[in-house]
Amino acid sequence: MQRADFSYQLPPDRIAREPCDVRSDSRLLLLDPVSDALQDSQFSAFPDLLRAGDLVIFNDTRVIPARLHGVKQSGGRVEVLVERILDNGIVLAQMRASKPTRSGSRILLEGVISVVVTGRENDLYRLQFPAGMDVRTALEAHGHVPLPPYIDRADTGNDRDRYQTIYARNPGAVAAPTAGLHFDRPVMQRLSAKGIETAFVTLHVGAGTFQPVRVEDLDRHVMHHESFEISPETCELVMRTRESGGRVIAVGTTVVRTLESAARSGALQPCRGETDLFITPGFKFRMVDALLTNFHLSESTLLMLVCAFAGYQRTMDAYKHAIDAGYRFYSYGDAMFITARASA
Repeated sequence: MQRADFSYQLPPDRIAREPCDVRSDSRLLLLDPVSDALQDSQFSAFPDLLRAGDLVIFNDTRVIPARLHGVKQSGGRVEVLVERILDNGIVLAQMRASKPTRSGSRILLEGVISVVVTGRENDLYRLQFPAGMDVRTALEAHGHVPLPPYIDRADTGNDRDRYQTIYARNPGAVAAPTAGLHFDRPVMQRLSAKGIETAFVTLHVGAGTFQPVRVEDLDRHVMHHESFEISPETCELVMRTRESGGRVIAVGTTVVRTLESAARSGALQPCRGETDLFITPGFKFRMVDALLTNFHLSESTLLMLVCAFAGYQRTMDAYKHAIDAGYRFYSYGDAMFITARASA
């Protein structure tokens, strides 16, 4: 398939630039790929769609305040988005500036942190923080919430809480696993009361998730790498659920990529590493039976994954319905629950 196959037109007023006042007040579009049925619902009804014996899997990554504003020695302004924290005060980061930044340049971030550009790794710059400075502590003190580029406003104190799932615990993401943003404590309690089991994986969402696919032929697309981890306990729960006839329900595309990456050998195995798994129509899913996901950018790898899971035409028709019905799109927007995986 070609990149243009996944294109759609979204009116600007459909982009959610603010979260709902209450997390679970968002809307939920139900898609059954077997019957092609679409149904408009509310996210608060999500637990009613599940049954005892189902397993809901969440991504417990935690978004770090990874955006920093700075000034180069020349006086030029620069915006830094920390992509990954390495050892010894070194980070890999995206940088936006009017001119390319040379190796050896010094940048003053947020008026207090002096970093040195020591080189590049592909599209990312390597930055050296001051000796003895804990990078995570510095980001928590001075960094900004890395809101996606389509939320065209400055971050606020409210974003520190709302651009984060309530179960986030492993710092490392620069973008939220947005399907999880709809869950609040009452919804989680209702899942537990119904006998629905929950489990967690970790995939640190990178800024590459917002990078456009730049080639028309999808076979030539180079997928960005993201670090992930799945524990023996979660693997055991998944296998036990499938053996007992329950459904494995992924909360977000990041959970799908984690589970399917860990099962690339044919069997689900505990592991920790990097994944560049690119899921497009024709992919054989092994571990996921149902998917909760937000509405994604046109021509994005995330939309391609959803099309692979639910079926291409069904997904594009569902997106048209969501636009016509006034659903809110993207990170702070509404969600879709694909209740059964489409047959090949």
